[in-house]
Amino acid sequence: MGMQKAIRFDGREPTWPAVMAALHEMGEQPILRMIDGQPAFPDEEPADGWTELRVSVTGGMVTVRRGPGEWQCVVWGNADESLRKGWDACCEAIARAAQVSMGDSDRPE
Repeated sequence: MGMQKAIRFDGREPTWPAVMAALHEMGEQPILRMIDGQPAFPDEEPADGWTELRVSVTGGMVTVRRGPGEWQCVVWGNADESLRKGWDACCEAIARAAQVSMGDSDRPE
């Protein structure tokens, strides 16, 4: 079972480069690993229309799913404290890039 947090926004959604910049500003060293189920080069930028990314952050891997009006960050339910910190950073970076506040929206997947 996974855990997910949804970052909701009205109007303009963030760009992936803005999210990566926010992660770097927060002290993370993110590496993009997959785009829509396909391996990605670490410096690759996803094309418009992507639906799922896998990004390596502190403690492990976070899946970012893109949907209408929200992005979801997903980790496994047994994520340790280190991965939870990376997960939180990923969620916060998306919220910053979208210029919205991050609510408490943990929920099982």
